[in-house]
Amino acid sequence: MRFERLTTTKDPRYTEAMELYRISFPFHEQREPDSQSQIMSHKDYQFLLIYDESQFVGLILCWETEQFIYVEHFCILPAMRNRKYGQKALELLNQRGKTVILEIDPPVDEVSIRRKSFYERVSFQANSYTHCHPAYHAGYEGHHLVVMSCPEPLSEAGYDAFDRFLKTVVMHVSP
Repeated sequence: MRFERLTTTKDPRYTEAMELYRISFPFHEQREPDSQSQIMSHKDYQFLLIYDESQFVGLILCWETEQFIYVEHFCILPAMRNRKYGQKALELLNQRGKTVILEIDPPVDEVSIRRKSFYERVSFQANSYTHCHPAYHAGYEGHHLVVMSCPEPLSEAGYDAFDRFLKTVVMHVSP
């Protein structure tokens, strides 16, 4: 298992990766194409393709700071799910030795409950902070999500640093 980083939308693998992105996330959780293009070269942003040997299996789109790694988007190809690729990819990311932060929908239905259980099985813990992810699209409102972190829950200062980074860097598209 390995990651390969893309730094440009001109890479031929980008198109296939974005097809997976579009089918994996609802529209309101997807970046605008121009926004995605702009962040590709940002020093903290990593557009990571997940490979098992030569087989493309998924994506981790994340931001790495000195203190933490924020996973903005993470998905596995539908045909490759339930083969532990998600678990192995997160374990590989965790080997960087930083707190890993991600957001999930509140666990209110079967799918969202299963997703939360998956992250808990791979050592993520839900944080109790009230959290609203800013909107990606004009005309939409932000959406409330549960912040999960690994290996430990975030301190209040840790959450505040993440939330500030999300609002001032992640959602501000200038590279």
